[in-house]
Amino acid sequence: MAAGIGGRTVSSAFAPIRLWLLLPSWVVIGFFLLIPVLLILVYSFLTKEFRGGVIWDFTLAAYDQFLFDRGLFGDDPPTIQWTYITIFVRSILQAAVATVLCLLIGFPTAWYIATRAARMRSIWLFLVTVPYWVNLLIRTVSMKFLIRENGPLNEFLLALGIIDSPLEIINTDIAVQLGLFYSYLPFMVLPIYAAVERYNFALSEAGADLYAGRWTIMREIVLPVVKPGIIAGCILVFVPSLGAFLAPDLLGGAKNFMIGSLIEEQFKGQAGNWPFGAASSMILLSMVLVVLFFYARGQAREQV
Repeated sequence: MAAGIGGRTVSSAFAPIRLWLLLPSWVVIGFFLLIPVLLILVYSFLTKEFRGGVIWDFTLAAYDQFLFDRGLFGDDPPTIQWTYITIFVRSILQAAVATVLCLLIGFPTAWYIATRAARMRSIWLFLVTVPYWVNLLIRTVSMKFLIRENGPLNEFLLALGIIDSPLEIINTDIAVQLGLFYSYLPFMVLPIYAAVERYNFALSEAGADLYAGRWTIMREIVLPVVKPGIIAGCILVFVPSLGAFLAPDLLGGAKNFMIGSLIEEQFKGQAGNWPFGAASSMILLSMVLVVLFFYARGQAREQV
C-alpha cells in the first residue's frame, strides 16, 4: 500500500534525508531532556555552597549523606542513614498502593466505556478527562477542601448518621492515597480502554461456546490480550506517583514525606542542598529506569 515516487516507495525516497527529518526531535530531546539530566548528574557530585547553590569541587558527599549518618560534625563512625531510606521505601509503597487502587477502579471503568456505543464512548471519555483540564495544584487543593474535618465529605457522612464525629483524614497516608488516586486515575483508564477497544469479543464468545465460565474467560482470554494496556497504565501511574510532591505536601503533612517532597525541599530557598537534591533525583531516576528496564525486557521475551 506504500505510495510510489519515481518507481520507489515513500520510505526509500526519503531515506537520504531521514536523519535530517529526525533532527528537530533530536534537538528537542537533547535540549529539554538530556542536557537537564546531565546537569543534575554533574550537580550530584559537586559540593554544597553554604548560602545555596554549588561549589565546583567534585565529591561523593551527597551520596554519602543519603546512605550514611556520620553524626552532627561528620566525624563519627558511619551508620546507615535510615531517614532517607525510609522516605524512599514509603514512596515506593505509596506509589504501589496508588497503582493497585487505580487498576482496581480503572479496569472496570475502561471495560465499561469500551463496551458502550460509539457515541457514548466519547461522552464517557470526556467525563473522565475533563477534570484534568484544571491545574494539578488546584485539583489537589480542592481535594484538601473536600476531605478536611469540616469539609463536604464529613458533613455529608454526619448528615446521614454514618459517623458520629468528623473523620481525621488530612495529614494521613489515606489522604495521600486519595490525592494520588485522583491525580493519576485517567493514566490507568485510557491505556486499558485503548487495549479493550481493540479486543475481539468473538474470542469471549468462543470461550463461552467451549463452556468456560466468566472468570475463566476473563483470566485466560481477556487479560492476556489486554495485558499490554494494563502494564502501560501501571507504569504511567507508578512512575509519576513515585515522584509526586503536591499530594504529600498538601494532604500528607510532614509525617508523610515522599521522594518528590524531599527533592523539592533541597532546591527551595537559599539554604537548600542542591547536590543532595540532585543525588536524590538521580537515585529516583535510577529506580524508574530499573522499572522500565524490566518492562522492556518482559516485552522482548514475549515477542520472541
